[in-house]
Amino acid sequence: MAKQDEVVFGIHAINSMLKRAPELFIELWFMKGREDERLLPIINLAKKYGIATQLVSRKVLDDKSKGEQHQGVLARVMPGKIYTESDLDDIAQAAEKKVQTPFFLILDGVTDPHNLGACLRNADAAGVHAVIVPKDNAARITAVVRKVAVGAADTVPLVQVTNLARSMKQLQKLGVWIVGTAGETDTSLYETKLQGPMALVMGAEGKGMRRLTRENCDDIVKLPMAGAVSSLNVSVATGVCLFEIVRQRLM
Repeated sequence: MAKQDEVVFGIHAINSMLKRAPELFIELWFMKGREDERLLPIINLAKKYGIATQLVSRKVLDDKSKGEQHQGVLARVMPGKIYTESDLDDIAQAAEKKVQTPFFLILDGVTDPHNLGACLRNADAAGVHAVIVPKDNAARITAVVRKVAVGAADTVPLVQVTNLARSMKQLQKLGVWIVGTAGETDTSLYETKLQGPMALVMGAEGKGMRRLTRENCDDIVKLPMAGAVSSLNVSVATGVCLFEIVRQRLM
């Protein structure tokens, strides 16, 4: 069955995608009266690449974005590449060819599209080579994810795997050390060596990592919490952990 067209909205998400993959665009809609300096670069790029455009009312954009903040612009695009566990070896080898240490982020049960978008943005900033999620019970790339990720949804491969524990073992065979996060461990993130080929595992808010996921980690760490709050939003915690790995790699 052919893949369905996708919707993308938001100035940063569309601008980034236009610069990286203009061939994926089918049509762009702009809100009447919003041909301002923020939208003009997108309008000009659309003209440059010969992409069909329409001026429409706010209601049309509100309906197509299902009430999300579209910022006056929305696009219909062809779906991007879907990555699976069969791509993991190639992604790791591509990193090594660039003389980069393989670096993965695994999200176990993150279902909120806003959190996935923010995690992709963190991953892009930290230099992560791929974000790995289970095929079931996990957020997918959507218009909301693209908007929150502000371009990172098109730069960081999202790998959907049918069996997360098996994919973790696949990474371990490639020499990747897997570090999971859990509040009940005694080992602090800042007391742990986080260098070399690595995958960071973040569990769902509240539930954390599933049992099999935890059992397949090489190490478990936690973020020290000094206040009354027992945990952080998963995307915030992901950013903290990723950049501690970055810090150690730069030492």
